[in-house]
Amino acid sequence: MNWIAVYPEIFLLIMACVVMLADLFFKGAEHRVAYGLTLFTLLVLLVLNAAYYMAGFDLFAMDRMVIVDPMAMLLKLFTTAATGMSLIYARRYALDRGMWGGELFSLALFALLGQFVMISGNNLLVIYLGLELLSLALYALVALRRDSALATEAAMKYFVLGALASGFLLYGMSMIYGATGSLDLAVAFKTISLEPLNRAALVMGIVFIVAGLAFKLGAAPFHMWIPDVYQGAPTAVVLLVGGAPKLAAFAMSIRLLVEGLFPLAMDWQQMLVVLAVLSMAIGNFAAIAQTNLKRMLAYSTIAQIGFMLLGLMSGMINGNGISASVAYSASLFYLVIYVLTTLGTFGIIMFMAHQGFEAEDIQDFAGLGKTHPWLAGIMTFLMFSLAGLPPFAGFYAKFEVLSVLLATGRVWLVVLAVILSVVGAFYYLRMIKTMYFDAPTREHKVQASPTAWVLMSLNGLSVLALGIVPGGLMTLCYQAIANSLH
Repeated sequence: MNWIAVYPEIFLLIMACVVMLADLFFKGAEHRVAYGLTLFTLLVLLVLNAAYYMAGFDLFAMDRMVIVDPMAMLLKLFTTAATGMSLIYARRYALDRGMWGGELFSLALFALLGQFVMISGNNLLVIYLGLELLSLALYALVALRRDSALATEAAMKYFVLGALASGFLLYGMSMIYGATGSLDLAVAFKTISLEPLNRAALVMGIVFIVAGLAFKLGAAPFHMWIPDVYQGAPTAVVLLVGGAPKLAAFAMSIRLLVEGLFPLAMDWQQMLVVLAVLSMAIGNFAAIAQTNLKRMLAYSTIAQIGFMLLGLMSGMINGNGISASVAYSASLFYLVIYVLTTLGTFGIIMFMAHQGFEAEDIQDFAGLGKTHPWLAGIMTFLMFSLAGLPPFAGFYAKFEVLSVLLATGRVWLVVLAVILSVVGAFYYLRMIKTMYFDAPTREHKVQASPTAWVLMSLNGLSVLALGIVPGGLMTLCYQAIANSLH
């Protein structure tokens, strides 16, 4: 057994327990010890995964059930950084609402552990265990504010629909296991490639697996939970639900669909076409009608995931998978930029919230350009990026995805994606218009620590910088995907 492959997971598991116990014995008004240990844990994980990535590790462990490859290490770096940013942004908000403490930290770390297991899983059962660990931690986080009826309702909806999706995924996995005789993804790939199998069972398995993945990503028509959870959950928790887990769900999609079921790509790519079109259409048109900012961003998420799926369904062209690495790296780049902008937008919502007030309505941001021009400027950068306008990172991400989609010959889909993106630009630009041209409806109180302010500024500026100079991140994404799929 190659223990070095799972050192980050072992360390994370130990520290999640230590943080939970430390908060019992060192309780303070601001839970400084537990918070410090949490940030220390995330910092060590960043260093560990960066060292693994620089060393070029490509290892198997636990009887080939766990894999550490460039994609795994890069995504672990991104998920760790996203979790850290979420907690730093959430500090003042969670303190005001009595949520700041060991439960929040330890559940966030257990959710991160679930993501690590999902990202490194090379076996159907291991991936499912990682998914369940992540899901259970997120259910508890959504319900963390026990005095909020909205949060409790959101947690119940999330739990019921999440259990249904997990059942879909598990049933699909059992069909694949029944048809191939193995839980190992590499063995399933070989078996599907070389032997005549029960095709009906395989296709049925793929249908259920794609349905389960669509739920975890938040793609239509499996999107019902997203608006309710985003609106009902405390904003601090929305960051932990809508940021890093999307990257883990992408990794799970690559592991299952590409590393395990790529010989059947022509089947599952057709399903992704339907999911992508529905997600972009439902997400963009529904977002226009929203006045609640969190709910608007929830529908925006659905539309953005639909766009990401366009890259994921472009890996095989006429039975040829040569361009797979380019297509999947474009999707990964798109998702990284989306997570970066999501962290910023929900972070700003928390900056604007204060005791007894949630800055959730679009009108709550009216006049922000006059009262807090720097914060309004960062929000403008983020909105422009989500809308896909140059020179912001979102434009380049959309351009890359449309380029790989055009290579498949689906011109009609490219045209449709562009039209729906123009529709989506309306509600992003409406937010900017509200900040700069509407009269303030109330006094704006912005509360955040100096660390959070610096991080938010870097967050906003990075969206512009990655649009002007996207080559470094794009190369990282391509190399990670290409080296992992070799």
